[in-house]
Amino acid sequence: MENHIENRVVVTIGGRDYTILAEEGEQYIHKVAKHVDEKVQQMINEAHLSLTDAAVLTAMNLADDYFKTESISENLRGQLKEYLEEASRTKMELSETKRALSKLQGK
Repeated sequence: MENHIENRVVVTIGGRDYTILAEEGEQYIHKVAKHVDEKVQQMINEAHLSLTDAAVLTAMNLADDYFKTESISENLRGQLKEYLEEASRTKMELSETKRALSKLQGK
């Protein structure tokens, strides 16, 4: 069984305290909680929603951001793979050209 270090961090989101157990450090947990709290507070203030409704809509927005970012990341990985394959082909062509040039020069 793996040994995981769990940090117990108290954060405030939407005016309520939550105890978070996580492997990540306290600073990271506070950063995430601050981001979520800002999004929830924005929903509450702009749309005049209850904490529950604001939390659900915030979760939907964050999930939407996640899936869009995941799609962009996948596209970038595909482009990178193409670039690496092209670089590999170019390297092979360069090597073949060097061999042909060497033969022509009688080396």
